[in-house]
Amino acid sequence: MGNFFFWLFTLAYSLLIPGSMLLLGRSFANNPPGEINGGYGYRTARSMRNRETWAFAQRYSGRFWVRAGQPVLTVSLVWMALLFGRGIATVGYSGMILTGLQLVPFLAVIPATERALKREFDDFGEKR
Repeated sequence: MGNFFFWLFTLAYSLLIPGSMLLLGRSFANNPPGEINGGYGYRTARSMRNRETWAFAQRYSGRFWVRAGQPVLTVSLVWMALLFGRGIATVGYSGMILTGLQLVPFLAVIPATERALKREFDDFGEKR
């Protein structure tokens, strides 16, 4: 019974990253935060130059997360299904590896969005 509860716990935390990518991605892609803020949303110096760069960065990073989050969610569900009934050590180590792999697309949004901002806007935040 303990193996099942640990597997369930591992399943829950394995779905946090892809779930947040999909939920926050949809939110930012469809309705970016209106005000430039330091609390939430995609926040870098380049994205916070003006309102136009802010809105572009929110929409771009949101779409990126939605596109990347769907396959990450699918892989995570299949990965965890294959671990059902295994021992606690196997589930724990495999869950840790899965979480590390999920961080790759989760963090890949930063260089992708920065490249898109650099391509679309000059150094002063003006549209090219």
